[in-house]
This record gives sequence, C-alpha cells and structure tokens, in this order.
Amino acid sequence: MHMDPDQLRSLVQDCIAKHLYSTAVFYADKLVTLTQYAPGDVYLVAQTYFVSGQHRRAVMLLKHHGLMEDVRFRYLAAKCLAAVDDWDEVLALLGDGELDDDELQDAVVCELDDDELQDAQQQRQPGLDVSTYAAVCLLRGKAFEALDNRQRAIACYTSALHADPFCQEAFAALVDNHMLSNSEELALLGSLPFRPQDRWLALLYRAQCKKYLQHEHMEAQLQELQQQPGSSGDDMATDPTSMPADAALNDTTPQQQQQQQQQAGMDSTPSPPQDAAAAAALPGVPGTPSGGYGLGSNPDVLACRADWLFHLGRYEDAYQLTSSILSQDPYATQALSTHLAAALQLGKKNELFLRAHKLVEEYPSSAQAWFGVGCYYMASRQFEQARRFFAKATQLDKHNAHAWIGFGHAFAEQDESDQALAAYRAAARLFPGLHTPLLGMGCAYQRMNNLHLCERCFLQAHAMCPHDPAVAHELGVLAYRNRQYEAAAGWLTRALELLPGGKVTRAWQATLVNLGHVMRKQQRYSRAIQLYEQALSLSQHDAGCHAGLAYTHQLMGSSGAAVEHYHKALASRPDDAFAAEMLGLALQEECARFGMELETAEQQGGPAFF
Repeated sequence: MHMDPDQLRSLVQDCIAKHLYSTAVFYADKLVTLTQYAPGDVYLVAQTYFVSGQHRRAVMLLKHHGLMEDVRFRYLAAKCLAAVDDWDEVLALLGDGELDDDELQDAVVCELDDDELQDAQQQRQPGLDVSTYAAVCLLRGKAFEALDNRQRAIACYTSALHADPFCQEAFAALVDNHMLSNSEELALLGSLPFRPQDRWLALLYRAQCKKYLQHEHMEAQLQELQQQPGSSGDDMATDPTSMPADAALNDTTPQQQQQQQQQAGMDSTPSPPQDAAAAAALPGVPGTPSGGYGLGSNPDVLACRADWLFHLGRYEDAYQLTSSILSQDPYATQALSTHLAAALQLGKKNELFLRAHKLVEEYPSSAQAWFGVGCYYMASRQFEQARRFFAKATQLDKHNAHAWIGFGHAFAEQDESDQALAAYRAAARLFPGLHTPLLGMGCAYQRMNNLHLCERCFLQAHAMCPHDPAVAHELGVLAYRNRQYEAAAGWLTRALELLPGGKVTRAWQATLVNLGHVMRKQQRYSRAIQLYEQALSLSQHDAGCHAGLAYTHQLMGSSGAAVEHYHKALASRPDDAFAAEMLGLALQEECARFGMELETAEQQGGPAFF
C-alpha cells in the first residue's frame, strides 16, 4: 500500500483548522518528502511552520528551494519575518515602494506562476476575498511604520485600500493610529472604489472616522447601519430602541431591556426624512439609502455610536451604552477606550478601579489595561501615579494615542510644563493626523508665558481641525491675554457655535465664563451678566463665575448684588484673594450707599429707618 498525498494534504488542512499545529507540521513534513518538495506542498509546510511559530524555519525552507519568485511564497516569507520584527528584510523581499502603484500591481500579477491564482487575481470578485496586492501593500505599510517612516506607511496603506477597500486592516492602521486628519480621512474614503452593494462598509468606515466634519451626517449613517433590513425611517423613529434608555426600559422584559440599552444612544434628531436626505447626500458613499443593514447589535457599530455620544458631550449616555456592550462582551476592546474616558469625565472612580483591576489581572501586557489604571488615578487626582501608569502603557504600545495624551495631561496637572511638552511632542510625531497634541503644547506654552509659540501651536491645531470648539476656545483665551478683546469675542463665540449638537453642556461652562469676561472688558455689562448666569445654570458652585458676576454688578453700581455673589464665590473657594478684597470694597460701597439713602431720607423728613 502506498501513501496517498491527497489524504495527507487533507489531514494537514484539517489539523490546521483544528489548531493542532504540531500535528500539522508532522504530517506536512511527510507529505513534502513524499512529493519531492513540490512547490504547493512546500508552501503548505511553510504555512504549518508559520502557524506553529517556527518563523525563521519557514523562511529558510522557502529560500532553500528557490521559490521566492512567486509572490505567494515571498509574501508568506515576509509575514514570517514580520512576526520576528525583521522589518528591513520584509522590505527587501516585498520592495520599498519605489514603483508606481499601477506598475507594482502589474508586477504582482505577472509574477504569479500558478495559472489558477493568476486567473483568480485578474478575475476576482471584490468582496469575496482580499487582493494579494492589497495584502502586500498592507505588510509594506506595517514595515515602514515600524521603521518610523510614516509618510511611506501612509502611502502603502492608501494603496492597499485603493486596490481593495475590503482590506480593513489598512483602514484601521490609518484611523486608529491617527495618521490622517479628519478631512484627509473623508477624502480618502471618497476616493475608494466602493460598489453600490458595499454601501454598508463605506458607512461603517465613515462612522469610525473622526467626527468633527460629520455632524450633519453621523446620525443618518448610524441609523442606516442599525435599522433592520426592509424597515423605514418612520419605523426607526417609533421603535422603542430609538428612545433614550430611561424611556425605552419601561414595561419591558429583561431581554428587551438588554437589547434596548444597546440602542440607548439612538437619537430622534434629525427627523427621519432629514436623515434619509442626509444619507443620500453623503459624498463618496455609493448607492442609495437602504432599509437598513441590521447591525444594531454589532459591537463595532455600537462603539461608533458611543464615540459619537461622547463627542456630543453626552458622557452619561456614552457610559451607559459602553457599559451595555461590555456587559455582554467584557473584552470588546473597540468600546473600552470610550468607556474609560466617559467614566473619567463622570468621576466614576469605583468603576475605573474595578475595570482597570480586572484588565491588569487578565491582560498584564496590554497597554489598554495600564491606561485604565492611569485613568483611575487621574480621577482620584493622584497625578504622579497616573503618569507612571500612562508611561507604562506607552512603553507597551507606543501607538496608543490615549496613553500619550493622558501622559501629557498628568504632567500638565502638576504644572510640569517641560515634561508635558515632551509627551505632547512625542504624540504629535507619532500621530500626525491628531491635533490634540498641538493643543496640549499650546496650553503648556501658555502656562510658561511663551505666547508666541503658544499661538503657533494653536493656529496649527486650528488649521488641522478648524471645527474643534476646544481650539477656538483656547485661541479666544490667548487673544484675551493679549488684550485683543474683539478677536477674543469672535473666537469664543465661534467655539460656542461649534459645540456638537449646538447645546452648551457643563463641560463647556468655561467658554461661557470667558466670553462673559470679554463682554465685561468691552463694557457690555448686560450681555456679560447674561453669560455668567447661563454658566451658573450649568454649575451653581463655580467660584470664578460668581466672582466675575459680582465684579460686573459692582461696575454697574449694584453693590448689593455684588456682595451676594462675592459671598457665594468665597463659600466655594475661601482662599480667593480677589473675591475677598473686592468684597471689602463692595461692602464699603454698599455702606456708603446706605448711608447716603439714610441721609437723604432724613433731609426729606422721612423715617430714619426703612
């Protein structure tokens, strides 16, 4: 009886499918000996070496049998080298990208020795597989990124997406690592060759991009992704899962409650007809709005909605939605960063402690776990401990943007501006499409009273992301410090106009207070009082706001109202020297006014006391 090569091949494939990698290596070794090292069987053996972690052995096997002319073999060898971080050799095998995209794609196709693979490459149906050329470009991009050549990495990732939009890893590398600005991300998506039936993927990609330029379309995109197939916008509007969580959970079963909590962020604005019009007008999205794609319970889509809610300043809603996602899948990493950030904004120290403790226990080598620990210490205002753990997170994963920004913030909270600048500079270098490091650098320079460099950083951040209200706010503060009150009023008003959803939340109270200061400087006292009172409606215990309101009343001659608000300011912040000094003056003015009224009353023959 002779050994059957086909049986051995089937056995090897079954062992790989069952993750019996050592067994697969054993039988593949016998197969390749039996077939006298036929190229297809050598490739199968190299695959078994790769999945079993014998990366150098796989490369040696492929090189020894002179099979590197075939792009499949060369790509597998490059994957093995990437697994051992030998990035220079990866580029030596795959090329450094000097050829034009079209030339390289033709080269990849022409180098295929297997007729079946060549025909499949030329006649492949998009969406059924990922093109070999896209996979090669992706791996080259990873090599350039590992070698800190980010411009070449961006070019390779972009080429991979143009070759095949279904190469999601290339998109994730560009977006998750913040290699492109918001406008560049949307421009890239608008240039990709999506087919009409790929509309769901285009919508999901757009939802995962930055949100600053998508206020008009984001809700429509998410609703179309989450609707059930065949449903209409009216059905979506009346579905209880589109209501806020507290309204949707009334009179429902536990199973329905769990489903509705996932949909808690489904907002009723804009109205369904507007949503349909907005979805139809999306630039770069193929096809027309469908009845929905039924992805309402998908973690990626829910994480996009949570991120959108966080962007809108609805931290409680974002927190509830991410909590619902993590209750079903505690390891849904796509929702974890938003969950930690929302918990930090809401001051939920217990949740941060428990979540970080569990992450560190189960994933001690995960950067995200130590980032969670840093968030807990930030919420506890233990900034020295926070920066230790943020630093640990950056060491484990230098591409964790949240950890780098948190690292800089922890230094900034302790007025260590030089160290904060170093962290922000590193983040700006690693994440060229992210404007937040530039904003942090500008704030650090402002604390150091280096207003020239401060302005340069703020203007660069504004050029990169002109629709971020935080940038406009900081430019307004800088103009105020430079006594450019008209410019300050313009920037702060612009910041309020740019607020997501058009609603001022407690997080933006400082913008109202600062604009009130500007109005006071311009002697527009009535408008200043309106702004201060609006700010106090968001937080009744803001000492600075009470002091500003008191000073404005004092300038208008209302010393009684000034005394009242100075007292409130000192109740919130007893060591406020300005409020204490001005309270004394306001009391003197009030006493003088009262004395003058008494004297006037006596001269007119009225009662001495009233």
